[in-house]
Amino acid sequence: MDETMNFLNTHIMLASLLTGWALDIIFGDPSRLPHPVVYMGRWISMGEHRLNCGKRKRLKGAVFAVSSILMTFGIMWLLTEALRMLTDSYDTGWAFPLLSYALGSLCVFFCLAGKTLRREVRMVFGKLELGLDEGRQQVARIVGRDTLSLSRQEVSTAALETLAENLSDGVIAPLFWFALLGVPGMMAYKMINTLDSMIGYQNKRYKDFGCWAARIDDIANYLPARLTALLMILAGWGYMQFSRSRSRRSLAYYLQTTRRYSRCHASPNSGWPEAALSSLLDCRFGGPHDYFGELFYKPYIGSNARPITFSDMTSSLHICLAAEIIALVAAAAIVV
Repeated sequence: MDETMNFLNTHIMLASLLTGWALDIIFGDPSRLPHPVVYMGRWISMGEHRLNCGKRKRLKGAVFAVSSILMTFGIMWLLTEALRMLTDSYDTGWAFPLLSYALGSLCVFFCLAGKTLRREVRMVFGKLELGLDEGRQQVARIVGRDTLSLSRQEVSTAALETLAENLSDGVIAPLFWFALLGVPGMMAYKMINTLDSMIGYQNKRYKDFGCWAARIDDIANYLPARLTALLMILAGWGYMQFSRSRSRRSLAYYLQTTRRYSRCHASPNSGWPEAALSSLLDCRFGGPHDYFGELFYKPYIGSNARPITFSDMTSSLHICLAAEIIALVAAAAIVV
């Protein structure tokens, strides 16, 4: 019993990481439990309504974004440090190590979105089999663009683009920041990502107030996005070796193609995972889309404008899950 408790004390981060990931794999995002991102969203909404008015919107937005991130990191750091100090200071048996383990596991569980992301993409292709209108309605759950006029090809590419981009934002980046800064770093990243998703837009309302949120998100995702692309290529290249239905190309080809097309995106980060998946599938993403009633032209990522198939979805899910597992193993090795 004492040996088990000593192991838990010295490997709480590792145990929390593996348990939280396992919970995500089994359950996905919990619909009935209070989710931290919901409260982050309420905090951001309240701050935006009160501060995004009058003069000096950019300054107010900068102060609000930075203070929100620091507040999130500080709260989680105080909680984890308090539990660690209590564990070291008092002979309380299992109580505080278990609390630390439970807190870490729940935070990892809440911050990862791999299972939900794969489920949503699978549902889009399932609905497309029933009809185009059903596919449009389903893909509207995971993209920000207008979906009422999308073609079948555009619905399919939108789903796969979202899969690639959110593999970085919803899985690899949280694991990256957990490996570097533990639970506080992971939760702070979640606040950064939520700020960007709510106010980091270039439209009239958020252009000034949300510009710092968008820039901080770019910085926080700079390395994770490129790491995601690399992991996808490694996982995809390995997958291609065992898949008879896929053409086999060299690892250097996928790396070069990804690097070339990663620039064809307005975001300095999103283009990397999208280019990696486009290269692996030998297809084309991007093109013009409607956002908030305005037409935006996106350069194409990839050159082969072939139809996206159900098989492409299956391959993409396998590749992304394999990349996630590689990232998990790497994060576990770092925290040990």
